[in-house]
Amino acid sequence: MRAIVAGGSMGGLFAGLLLRRLGWEVSVFERVGSPLSGRGAGIVTHPQLLAALLEAGVSDPGELGVAMEWRVTLDRDGHELGRHRRPQVATSWDRLFAVLRAPFPDAEYRGGRGVVGLAQDAVGVTVRLSDGSEERADLLIAADGFRSTLRAALLPEVAPRYAGYVGWRGMLAEAEMPSAIFPDFVFHLPPGEQIIGYPVAGAGNDLRPGHRRFNWVWYRPADEATVLPAMLTDTTGQRHELAIPPPLIAPATTAALRADAERLLPPALAEMVRRTTQPFLQPIYDLECPRIALGRVALVGDAAFIARPHVGAGVTKAAEDALALARALGAHAGVGAALAAYEAERLPVGRRIVAQARELGACIGPALGPAAERSRRPEVVMAETAVLDFLAA
Repeated sequence: MRAIVAGGSMGGLFAGLLLRRLGWEVSVFERVGSPLSGRGAGIVTHPQLLAALLEAGVSDPGELGVAMEWRVTLDRDGHELGRHRRPQVATSWDRLFAVLRAPFPDAEYRGGRGVVGLAQDAVGVTVRLSDGSEERADLLIAADGFRSTLRAALLPEVAPRYAGYVGWRGMLAEAEMPSAIFPDFVFHLPPGEQIIGYPVAGAGNDLRPGHRRFNWVWYRPADEATVLPAMLTDTTGQRHELAIPPPLIAPATTAALRADAERLLPPALAEMVRRTTQPFLQPIYDLECPRIALGRVALVGDAAFIARPHVGAGVTKAAEDALALARALGAHAGVGAALAAYEAERLPVGRRIVAQARELGACIGPALGPAAERSRRPEVVMAETAVLDFLAA
């Protein structure tokens, strides 16, 4: 049996590794020809992610990142409002990608050749690639992410929905951090906004004290009709859709962010934003698919569901999608029956994750009711951000 995976990021690699352990032949096609990078973005890990790594055969991933024990909320003056104990490990996108990419065969990881179309029948699926060639397989796994070409082809009525706010992100070297907040997962809650930060490994997964980095995300309302278009317009006047490459963000937009940091944030966090050379901008979206098994195509990861980042579940959900798919293929004789079982298991999980992320994000923007007021309470933010306990409820 052969599977083609569209998308060579986390979800695609998890799927590829897990199916290979079942004895499948797997080829991964990634549209980007150069090595993938998460621009140093941070990832909070969960026990489910560590279990999926073991299932995928990454039995010794090494030290994934920085161990955190406490979550702390600061007031405007930088004083501690609350403290919550939650041991967790924060890693970086680049580190986790390297751990997954290393065991996957180079010959079957085809960079610079993206899947741009498909045709399927009762016994297989044919994909059309960006270089004009075609490939045939028994199964196609759509792991092509947020802007999934395959989701758009199979479910054209489904599109990401803007949440009404953006996330500004940045990373600062530990040696440049302005205070002793580094070891903790830190929160601050300006009216209608939220900023978080946590430690991750330094360049090259350097975990030595003094050589690590601090990853921060600042969630801020941005009106879709007025403010967001200006943020996504570069210095040449070109408007970018959905996201803008960091180097193209207009200097005036970044300058306004730094000025607001001085006005709204505790001194240490304001200095952190000021010292970050190139923050990058992420408009926040969510998306739910009504189906994630379509003939011989399985949607996984962000191609299936996009949840706001507050749950911290993006990579973990992609890993568990791939794990559920592999287990279904191992338990059922036919691809159709396996995909039906996969969909039945993962659809409700995806919906719950999206709903929880929306609830946590209700605090961003004007207060609109009890959900918004609850999600602004420091004890709720600290206890529920980047935690998957709700899935066991």
